[in-house]
Amino acid sequence: MSVSLRIGIIGGSGWLGGAIAASILDAGLLEPRKLSLSYRGKQPDRFLNSFWTADNQALADRSDVIFLSVRPDDWHPLDVDAGGKLVISVMAGIGLAALSQHHKTGRVVRALPNAAAEVAKSYTPWIGTSEVTENDGAVVRAIFEACGSQDEVARESDIDYLTGLSGSGPALPALLAAAMMDDAVARGLPAEIARRAVNTVMTGAGRLLERRDESPEDVVQTFLDYRGTTAAAIESMRAAGFDASIAKGLSAAFEKSVSMGKVS
Repeated sequence: MSVSLRIGIIGGSGWLGGAIAASILDAGLLEPRKLSLSYRGKQPDRFLNSFWTADNQALADRSDVIFLSVRPDDWHPLDVDAGGKLVISVMAGIGLAALSQHHKTGRVVRALPNAAAEVAKSYTPWIGTSEVTENDGAVVRAIFEACGSQDEVARESDIDYLTGLSGSGPALPALLAAAMMDDAVARGLPAEIARRAVNTVMTGAGRLLERRDESPEDVVQTFLDYRGTTAAAIESMRAAGFDASIAKGLSAAFEKSVSMGKVS
């Protein structure tokens, strides 16, 4: 679908805000002239046919849909009156009620895209207030489908949990990749070969999971059933606490998300 509304992204000069903007434009959801973005400091040299401003209220006034793509720590002093318009927050931790009160609108959506929006591969869970209309929901789905895939969830607590699982998620394979590369270099492989090997393994694994569309545990079990080198690696890593470490990390991300909401 195309979006006839005007969209504004507060924080459009940032990594995530810019990735969402690029995905919207690349998908042809709206014309560049209907996109507004705000920045701090120097205006970026991109989206030159869109409207750039350092005035967030001016952006809100000329937009029908307002994205909040700023750090949670920078949100509280963000004095923007949405005037009843649809507000979509992509900040971790800030709840629907606080967003609605702060920005003077009942039509609020909390969404958690991730950095993979840059390559249209983000997974975005979202939830809206009761005042979000069917048309609002269609707009939200179209935008986040342009960024990858999306799901509407039933509870705000699901968003807080998914902050770690899918919001922070792209960092976790990168963390594993960094550990693999460190081990390869420590064993004498040139850094360039180690980097290429590890990055290719990571991207290949993602493509494999996407194409086969199976439960990850089924894929792991297939490797275990071969009883070869991969099974030996999996069993050793699990014995060393791999699964428990992942669960602990996701729990820490969830608790951080909840605590940020309380601070606000």
